Amino acid sequence: MQLVEVKSAKDIKKFLELPLQIYKKDEQWIRPLDKDVEFVFDEKQNKFFRHGKAIRWLLKDDQKKVIGRVAAFINEKTAHKEDQPTGGMGFFECIDDEKAANVLFDASRKWLQDQDMEAMDGPINFGERDRWWGLLTEGFTQPMYCMNYNPPYYQQLFERYGFKTYFNQLCYSLIVKDRPKEKFYERYAKFANDPDYTALHIKKNNLKKFAFDFATVYNKAWASHFGNKQMSMEQVMLIFKKTKPILDEELAWFVYYKNEPVAFWFNLPDINQIVKHLHGKFGLFSKLKFLWLKKSGVCKKIIGLVFGIAPEFQGTGVDGYLIISGANVIQASGRYDEMEMQWIGDFNPKMINIAESLGTTRSRTLRTYRFLFDRSKEFKRHPILN
Repeated sequence: MQLVEVKSAKDIKKFLELPLQIYKKDEQWIRPLDKDVEFVFDEKQNKFFRHGKAIRWLLKDDQKKVIGRVAAFINEKTAHKEDQPTGGMGFFECIDDEKAANVLFDASRKWLQDQDMEAMDGPINFGERDRWWGLLTEGFTQPMYCMNYNPPYYQQLFERYGFKTYFNQLCYSLIVKDRPKEKFYERYAKFANDPDYTALHIKKNNLKKFAFDFATVYNKAWASHFGNKQMSMEQVMLIFKKTKPILDEELAWFVYYKNEPVAFWFNLPDINQIVKHLHGKFGLFSKLKFLWLKKSGVCKKIIGLVFGIAPEFQGTGVDGYLIISGANVIQASGRYDEMEMQWIGDFNPKMINIAESLGTTRSRTLRTYRFLFDRSKEFKRHPILN
């Protein structure tokens, strides 16, 4: 076997097309857009290169056929916040061959050791956690947009090498037409009759206002309570502008008390229902096809992205007002059949309780592994958030 660093355009093409071989008989796999994968490795686009580095390889057999791929990377901002300096590996694809997989794992491990790392997490993204994060271990159904998907045998390859579970990533889903639990209607009635409270969905022609409202609630509800960093108005506005082309106004809701934002529920259409028809491409013809498919209503699934309530309004029942205000409109539109929430780490019991209180079912589990280079060191799982 031969390990080759990805450098040329020809290598990149092979890196992108290897999954076609791995998943040729898997009807659940959706080929990601090439541009979404390449964004990760583009030093001009991916801001993580400002404080990190990445490398990727192809693995060829003795007949020069590509049988595997992997990437390794370091985020200097987070690497040294762990008990041991920790890098990452991801974008792993491999035939069902333990020796081949071990060559890819060894390459990642050695490169990270050369960068003074003492552990590696994987399979993860050289970027934010909302994309390409974790190994699928349960729920082998069509993935959501930019979500990892893999054959079941990958779990054995990782665990036989010595990777251990750092945390599990839990996803929950519900049927849109199903009636929410009665307790939410009781809470809704309480606030619907109070003129101090209003519920509004986002408006594309006033994104600046809603970006400010989102940042206000997020920084109160999430940044201070779940160990996340503060989000600036500029950061939120950039996210809103990027999502504007696919944003359905009736899927993003805010609650106001005396005109001040106190809660939000932000969702997007799962455009993977469209992407699966594009075969990885996004040129002019694919863009036109995307717009036509979007307009024709093939996207029947919602991604539940984030839910937040300002601390002073938590436990008041305003969550019911928010949920039912949105549900009444979303259900009436009839455009969507299913909602699946972005993953929640098993280290976050508060958010798991919120998800389960909505009457959801567990739809899939992904797993973030960690491998300590010093095998004599004590392995610790992700700490539980209070």
